[in-house]
This record gives sequence, C-alpha cells and structure tokens, in this order.
Amino acid sequence: MDYSRAVMYMQGLKRFGIKLGNERFEALLERLGNPHHQLRIIHVAGTNGKGSTSTFIATVLQAAGYKVGLYLSPYVFNLRERIQVNGYMIPEADFARLVTWIKPHIEELAQTPLGQVTEFELKTAVGFSCFAEQRVDFAVIEVGLGGRLDATNVVRPLVSVITSIGWDHMDRLGDTLGKIAAEKAGIIKPCAPVVTGVTEQEPLEVIREHAQRAGVPLTEVKPERMVVPPPVRTVHWQDEGVYRMRQRVSVRTTDGVYRHLSLRLLGKHQCSNAAVAIAAIEALQHAYRVEIPESAIRIGLEHATLPGRIQIIRRSPTLLLDGAHNVSAAQCLAQAIQDTFRYRRLILVLGMTRGHDPRAVVDTLAPLASHIVFTQPNDPRGRPATDLPEASTVSLPPYDIVPSVPDAVERAMGMAQADDLVCVTGSFYVVGEVPVERWQTASRRIAHIEEGTIYAVPGENAGDVSH
Repeated sequence: MDYSRAVMYMQGLKRFGIKLGNERFEALLERLGNPHHQLRIIHVAGTNGKGSTSTFIATVLQAAGYKVGLYLSPYVFNLRERIQVNGYMIPEADFARLVTWIKPHIEELAQTPLGQVTEFELKTAVGFSCFAEQRVDFAVIEVGLGGRLDATNVVRPLVSVITSIGWDHMDRLGDTLGKIAAEKAGIIKPCAPVVTGVTEQEPLEVIREHAQRAGVPLTEVKPERMVVPPPVRTVHWQDEGVYRMRQRVSVRTTDGVYRHLSLRLLGKHQCSNAAVAIAAIEALQHAYRVEIPESAIRIGLEHATLPGRIQIIRRSPTLLLDGAHNVSAAQCLAQAIQDTFRYRRLILVLGMTRGHDPRAVVDTLAPLASHIVFTQPNDPRGRPATDLPEASTVSLPPYDIVPSVPDAVERAMGMAQADDLVCVTGSFYVVGEVPVERWQTASRRIAHIEEGTIYAVPGENAGDVSH
C-alpha cells in the first residue's frame, strides 16, 4: 500500500468502534515480535493535559541528547502527528510500509475468537513498531482512553504519570471522580514510580491507594499555595503569568528550584503540566540514574509546541485554536483567554462530538463571548450544531448555525475587526478542519506540519531521525 491507501485502510477500521481490553492487542503485538518490550517507556494518562505533558517530557529528554519517540492521541492536522521521533512525524513511506506489514496479521486475527483489531490498536502497533525500528532511547506514550483497558496499557513503563482527573467519558469510565481515577490508575505498575498532578481529594486518594498497592513511590504535583503533610513527596509550582507571549512558571522540587521557566504553550494549566513533566523527569533520574541537566529541562520546556493548544494562527484579528472538549478543558481555556489576551470582542466558533457534555462546555465559554458560531465536525461522531444552543442553560449572546467548520470560521473572521479575538474550540476534530493556510500570514505558515517537523529542540541528537 502507498500512504493514502494505508490511511484509508486504517480509517476503515473505525467502523469496529472502540473495544476496551487488551487480549486481542497483545496477540497482535506478539505476532509482530512484541516491539513494545524493546522500549523504555514513560506512560502518561489523565483527563486533560496528557498530550502537553507528554510533549514536555519528550522535548526535555531530546534536549538532554536522547533519541525520543512520542506517541500522541489524538492528532489535529495530520495523522502522522501521533507518531514522532525527535519531533519529526513518521514519514509517509514508513507509515505505509508498517501498515502493509501489520495488515495480514490483523486479517488472520479477525478469523479467530479474538476478533477484529480496532483503528486505535493499529495506530498504536505502528507507533510501537516505528519506535522499536528506530531504537529510540525513550518512548513517551500517551494513553488514548482511560488507562486500565486502553491499548497502550500493555507496556512496562519506567515511570507512570496521571496528569488530571475530570468529568469526561463517564459512559465508559464511571460516574464519579473516584471511578474515573481508578480507570486512569490502572496504568500504575510495580517497579515504576508514579507522578500525578491530581489535587482533588477523592481521585487523589484512589491514586495513592493504587500506588501503595503496587509498592511504588508517588510524587504529587500541586500549586505553591497547597500544603501537604511532610511525608508526602511533593513538587510545587507557581504561576508567574505571561511575558511576551510566553507562560512563566517556577517549580520547586526536593532537588531544588527551577526559577522563571519559559513555556511557549500558553495558559496557567500548562504550568501544572510542566511541573508534572519535571517531576516525571526527576523520577526517571532518581530511579534509573538517567542524566538530564537543568539546562535540558529549561530548553526542552521552552521549545515544546503542540497543535491545537491555545495556538495563535494570526493577529488583527487574532485567530486562536484550542481543542477544549470537556468542562475542565473549557475552564482552562476561559481562564487563559482572560489572562493572556486583550480584545474588544470574543467571537466563538464552537463545535463538539458526541460523548462529551455540551451543556458544560457551552455554559463555561458562552458568557465570555459577544457572538457564537455553532458548527459541526465532519465526522460520524460529530454532534449536530443545533444541539449546542439547545443544551445551554445560560443566556446566550447572538449566534449563528453554520454546520461546515471552514464556513463557520469564514463567518466569524468576516465579522471580526482588527482588535477582536476569534476562538475555534470544542473538539480537536473541529480544530483540525480549520483551513489554517487560508488565515495565516506569510510569517506564520505551518511549515512544521508540512515538512514533518512538530518542534525542533537543541540537543546532541536533535533532528537525527535516521529514517
């Protein structure tokens, strides 16, 4: 298969839906030579922040001179964003070759009682196989859904990370924060230290219990103002605001204080994600004597970028993209908008998929807006645009219904003036359909997506992908 046929084949597996549980996936990986057993893995779960935290960890390791694989879920603009080595997306030729190699094994398994491999399982198998072929020093693996029954949970991690616990996917993960935390904590394994940014008492107690049961140390990451009993291993962070469109944060650990760290990823929530990443790096250092100097932490955090996370596409008017799809993410976006941007009017372009609570997201963001354009992603899971205003329980500003995402962005930008802020949000599927090149100025072209580069980090092996 060439690349386009490989993508079509993979997307054709969507019809089999999501199947939690790993017996089938383990059988597939065994046929492939168990590539995941060849990897040194940092495993990252959480309701929100796991993509940013995974990227922070990967860029720090790369800045320290290591060759690093990064597996993300989901992608925004390009399917190959999911599988990266040293900040470069997997080449189309390698993607097609690996899918072609795995396909016969999928077809053979489909004839057994284990049944049909899913789209996510195939993506994960391609990622593991790519990283094993590339002989990466470390692989940072982001969980897809939950943790306990997620396909990525076949790994044997060096460090397990749980970024946050919030209300999302309750139909699959449970209807209390404790139940959701139990699913996320399913990634905790013996011999692998645990780091968490969870601060709410109910889910935190669940994570503590799982860590204690596994006999592994737990590091809790909290804002500076939160005090914990002395026996608890803790990392604290303090938000220092935004300076020249860089988020600033200081982080205090048992090893010392990292002062005035600079982040390209904007929003107070990224301070927590960066602190969780530092805690994971220190856990790696302490448990396995991995050498990572402070300079690599500073450089790695500063260079980390990620599509669709408070991503500024242009100015005058400002066009902002963020994939906030649940109430916690919407609250983070709302705070970031108010803390970071100066604008006359906020015009929202808002679309969502099924499986997420539309009322919570609309009610959180609508009070900030002067106008809303409700839209719908072009995906089988796309929620009809008309559902969104109907779900709201707050007083809405004037709004339009424009089902096509490109047309909705066109409508919003058409009504915006130079000092307005247009924010496209509600789903990564919506953000991914924004015709970015249509709205970017020449100085803001997304060449990194076109050329295969997500980020470039100075380091001994930076840019060396050996494809």
